[in-house]
Amino acid sequence: MSESKQKTLPKELRRLIGVICGVYFIAGIFGFLYETGFYWLNDGMLVRRGNCYGPWVQLYGWGGLMLFALCWRMRSRPWLVFLISAGATGILELGVGWALYTFGNGFRSWDYNTEIWNWGNIGGFVCLRSVLVFAFSGLLLVYVIVPLLTRLSDRMDPTAFLVLMAVPAGLFLLDSLYNDIIINIFPLRGALAFWRDTGWYGKIAGIESLKEGI
Repeated sequence: MSESKQKTLPKELRRLIGVICGVYFIAGIFGFLYETGFYWLNDGMLVRRGNCYGPWVQLYGWGGLMLFALCWRMRSRPWLVFLISAGATGILELGVGWALYTFGNGFRSWDYNTEIWNWGNIGGFVCLRSVLVFAFSGLLLVYVIVPLLTRLSDRMDPTAFLVLMAVPAGLFLLDSLYNDIIINIFPLRGALAFWRDTGWYGKIAGIESLKEGI
């Protein structure tokens, strides 16, 4: 490998990792904003979605990474990006929703049976509205968010860009690990209990799953 390639590869790798980190936390924040707005319309009150301290929802973060991996190479064909986004997110939502319900003693993190605009509802786990939202979100990711991140990476020092993206992504990941895993192992308070006690929200999604005394 030539000296020039040895110098270029680390920079490109840092940019790529930075873009991946950016997609992860931006998708998580997008999900939080979307669900906050939707459930305001659905319930007529401010609903806290997700079970993190920060303004992000885990499933959207991982879903954004999945769509980036599946769709980026297909970006020359928007119709295919749309179809892949719809199919992949629909399967992800159906699979995760079913798994939570089946192995979590009937727990539902969302339930389309009780929501507005739930056309094509399948078991409360997935519906046409959610699939269409995620399909258009895939277009937004591929044709707006990733190009903006790429353009930003081109204008910044690769290390600075990586740090700028990795810090919020790392906080998001740690927040998720703590509230999804750590509090289920050790007797610690989680984000849902924190947001419940603030009294800022009319409803805390999943609050019924909290253990007594958390």
